[in-house]
Amino acid sequence: MTESELNYLIVQICSQKCEKQRIELKKAAKGTPERLYDTFSSFANQTGGGIIIFGIDEKNNYEVCGVHDAQALQVQVTNAALQMEPVVRPVFTATEYEKGKMVVSAEIAECDPECKPCFYKAAGRIRGSFVRVGDADIPMTEYEVYSFEVYKRKIRDELRQVERATTDDFNADILNGYFSKLRLEKPQLARHNEDRIMQLQGLTDHGIPTVAGLMLFSDYPQAFFPQMSITAMVVDGTQIGSVGSGGERFADNKRFEGTIPQMLEDTLAFVRRNMKNAVVIDENGKRADRPEYPPVAVREIILNALVHRDYSVHTEDSPIRVILYKDRLVVENPGGLYGRLTVKDLGKMPADTRNPFIAGNLEVLISTENRFSGIPTICEEMKNAGLQPPVFESFRGNFRVTLFNERKKLVSVAASQNGIEEAILQFCSTPKSKEEIAAQLHISTAYYIVSKYLKPLVEAGKMAMTIPEKPKSKYQKYYTL
Repeated sequence: MTESELNYLIVQICSQKCEKQRIELKKAAKGTPERLYDTFSSFANQTGGGIIIFGIDEKNNYEVCGVHDAQALQVQVTNAALQMEPVVRPVFTATEYEKGKMVVSAEIAECDPECKPCFYKAAGRIRGSFVRVGDADIPMTEYEVYSFEVYKRKIRDELRQVERATTDDFNADILNGYFSKLRLEKPQLARHNEDRIMQLQGLTDHGIPTVAGLMLFSDYPQAFFPQMSITAMVVDGTQIGSVGSGGERFADNKRFEGTIPQMLEDTLAFVRRNMKNAVVIDENGKRADRPEYPPVAVREIILNALVHRDYSVHTEDSPIRVILYKDRLVVENPGGLYGRLTVKDLGKMPADTRNPFIAGNLEVLISTENRFSGIPTICEEMKNAGLQPPVFESFRGNFRVTLFNERKKLVSVAASQNGIEEAILQFCSTPKSKEEIAAQLHISTAYYIVSKYLKPLVEAGKMAMTIPEKPKSKYQKYYTL
């Protein structure tokens, strides 16, 4: 960064009086910087890296105390960075913020995904790896370290052998259907005998069933992995702990087991059963019921959770969770984002696939697409339904998708002529254009809104125009009296 950028950052910090996800403050007034390796590690392991600023005393009301010797400090920090694996290369900026008070920043770049986790060599990979949580550097769990190793070493947990299982645990009917589809869709592969196909497709390893094989073809996979299931619940409120009128914690609460295709269909049926319908008005003014959440989007989210969850020993006791709150649908699966992809990249570039054999076999079993179209489909479905975009989060070994149902708050009252008028009057407590009103009611033609509702409401004295002398102005807005 430039000196002017560092000065601006110092002003912000002193005004806001807090550290942040990407900023760590060190006093370093006596010349020797405080322990640095935990911050080096957490910033190098964090998307986008971070900045260490020397010369601000957070314990003394964020006073700019300055550093004793800016040049010597940079040498000390550089030497400390050499103790990391991989080596950290700070980029320094120094500025005289106040007369005689030098402040130094050290920018720590995110290290390459193939090199993570960055750790302090003297402490070792497990004890010397850190992750940034808010303004704190927290030691990584053994699982967090392992999740980086999985990508770096291309470990395929879906292919690990399950010693307790035999091929007799496979469902013959499902296998026969699978082989029949293979002959049509993958004729080159189908030339091999069935044992060889199962080996090539990752369903067995030297005749022993794999995790992928059991999760796709077993009579009952949960005999080997009791918690590799889906728990689904309906909460009568907006938080876990909310209770219904009868004191019940959950309006519905189920656990779904079986193969991946079976869990997918059972969970979708649960969501369909518990979804409400929103009332939408088409361009002809006709009322139509629409599901609370787009069914295609829901299917993609649950399917993605099943395909991309972590199937390692570290998460065997962690089911996928599906929670229907009053205002949102949440799906969580064990295992954060895999590989190089970040949350902001979702749907914009091809993803690294954690379980390519499960994904590939599902293309045959249930005609899924393993072509990175899931996230764009979810976003497009939500947009077409008039709902806000989905929220994707990846944090400390979990991935979460949230769909909000805000559309139903206003349009659900539009069940009749009076209901539509009431919805318009509520929405226009502040001036709104005809296009904004049409979008709120999910009516594609703004002209219809004007002729059918706005003009009569204005004539009835319930609404007014912001530019009454120019009723057809493109800047015209309507508000409730």
